[in-house]
Amino acid sequence: MNTTADLPILVGVDGSASSVDALRYAVTLAGALGRPIRAVMTWDYAALIDLYPTPGRSPEKETAAHLDAVIARAFTEGRPAVLTTRVVAGPPASVLIAESRHAEMLVLGTRGRGGFTGLLLGSVSAACAAHAHCPVLIVRHEKQEGRGEKQEG
Repeated sequence: MNTTADLPILVGVDGSASSVDALRYAVTLAGALGRPIRAVMTWDYAALIDLYPTPGRSPEKETAAHLDAVIARAFTEGRPAVLTTRVVAGPPASVLIAESRHAEMLVLGTRGRGGFTGLLLGSVSAACAAHAHCPVLIVRHEKQEGRGEKQEG
């Protein structure tokens, strides 16, 4: 069983720019707080589309490869030593809320890959902020107008 001193900072990752920002911010927090980080990415069968599994296809392995690619994109100088990963089957909000029972903090981006562009907070972030079992930090991703770069300050 985890002691309070070794509870990780949990990061929900879906590959969006916002989740990459959250992952990078969590590394900064981990250094300051002396905590490990666990990046979690979920997968789920789409309703009515995958009634019959495709032979040789593994959604879990595909998701793990996607998570590794996102981590490589986020940390071009190399993967942080304090970072572990976990791939879990299920809806993102439900999985992250359950995982938050064993975390010091949950770090998320404001917006995921789906939904409506104009919303300030995605459905997963909103659900986790309302129901997580630990503090939740939501990291905002900002782009400079016309440049596609993150603003400083």
